[in-house]
Formats: sequence, C-alpha cells, structure tokens
Amino acid sequence: QVQLVESGGGLVQAGGSLRLSCASSGSIFNFNAMGWYRQAPGKQRELVADITRSGRINYADSVRGRFTISRDIAKKTVNLQMNSLKPEDTAVYSCRVTTTAATDYWGQGTQVTVSS
Repeated sequence: QVQLVESGGGLVQAGGSLRLSCASSGSIFNFNAMGWYRQAPGKQRELVADITRSGRINYADSVRGRFTISRDIAKKTVNLQMNSLKPEDTAVYSCRVTTTAATDYWGQGTQVTVSS
C-alpha cells in the first residue's frame, strides 16, 4: 500500500519562502511523473510543477522563476521550494505520483497560506 505524505505547509508573509516535501511510504514501481498540484478555495485544482522519470520539469507560468521542484528517487521524495510567495499562492498543495500503468497516487494535502 503506497501512501504519500506531505509536510512543510504553513502560514508565511508575502515575499517569504516555504519548502514542501512529499514522502512515499512504499515503493512505487514504474513511476512516470511526480508533481505538485494546488487548489485554492472556489477554484479548480491546477498543476504547479512536475518532473518526469527522465528528469524533464514543467512549471505553471504563475510560479516559474519562484518555485523549484526536486526529487530524490532513492529517498522516494519530491520537494517544492517556494520563494517570493504571493497571497495568490494560498491553496492546499498536494503531491501526486503517476505510473506508466496509469495508476494515480495522491497525498492528503497541506495548507499554504500567504498573508499580505
């Protein structure tokens, strides 16, 4: 049974930084991509950043240049360094892992609140 557990969320002032981490409790074979998504109140969930098995990275336009995604395959973690945070970054952030067998794993989410 694979579980993804996020940590690192919290309350920060605009311009501040947070680092989110997502750890897998089990082995995920044939993973295809690891990424972070967010959902703000009243809005649809959106991709923040993801990284494929080959290492290709994709960022949402709204976070490019401010956020950095990284992974440690051996430790089964994917991290999101968030700098220059803005109030509009406020959301529940969830990590997601997809496999080549089209299996989806999601974490429970962690709240990020940026005050102005």
